[in-house]
Amino acid sequence: MNGLANTGVLLAEGPPPPRKPDKATRRSLLGGMLAGPLFTVAYLLEGAIKPDGYDPLRHPVSSLALGEFGGLQTASFIVAGVPSLAGAAGLRRALRAAPGPRRGARWGPLLLGIWAAQLVCMGIFRTDPVSGYPPGTPAAHEQYSGPAAALHDAIAMLGFVALAAACVVFAVRFGVRRRPGWAACSALSALGFLATMALAIAAFEQVEPLTAYGGLFQRIAITIAWCWQTLLAAHTLRALPDVPATSSD
Repeated sequence: MNGLANTGVLLAEGPPPPRKPDKATRRSLLGGMLAGPLFTVAYLLEGAIKPDGYDPLRHPVSSLALGEFGGLQTASFIVAGVPSLAGAAGLRRALRAAPGPRRGARWGPLLLGIWAAQLVCMGIFRTDPVSGYPPGTPAAHEQYSGPAAALHDAIAMLGFVALAAACVVFAVRFGVRRRPGWAACSALSALGFLATMALAIAAFEQVEPLTAYGGLFQRIAITIAWCWQTLLAAHTLRALPDVPATSSD
């Protein structure tokens, strides 16, 4: 009889509640929140001090890795990518522990992880010259100079698609959770990012009259991406339950 009674108690209690996110999750989300502002400040400063004909309105951010002080941009790609990867991991842990519908808890962080990994790869595989930078190079190339440049463009495209897809996944998630403001923000971020990035790509392919503004279009697209990632990380971090005082790092 006692055994049956204990069984009834266990059935009444149901499954254990999800474990609260720990301090590591909070630190990961904080890294994802800070990566964008740090990257933005870095490329704005580098573009302003570049001494050899670099035009931020015309040339892509990746071209900052070419010419003098190129190592600074290479480092900024990696420095932004690593905390973004941590942020995606923290986001996954936070969403898995959150109550309510779990729609997007797997694919959203995974797609953001692909975007973050792409940033690291941008620091490893250097781009070819484009739009006449560095000075003396042609505006466009008929073929890549080597595997590194080809990988740079291919991985960048994969990262761009992943970021836009992540926005859509979270738009659906927020819609299911009846958060129309966040759903609209995510959907509009996807549209704005894809539209401005398409203009930037066309400009770098020397489609007139867009060529002179390729860098501007790309920077608008990157700003949309970073703003959305930063706001999402901040929102998730703020929504986390308090960590008990007895929890460990």
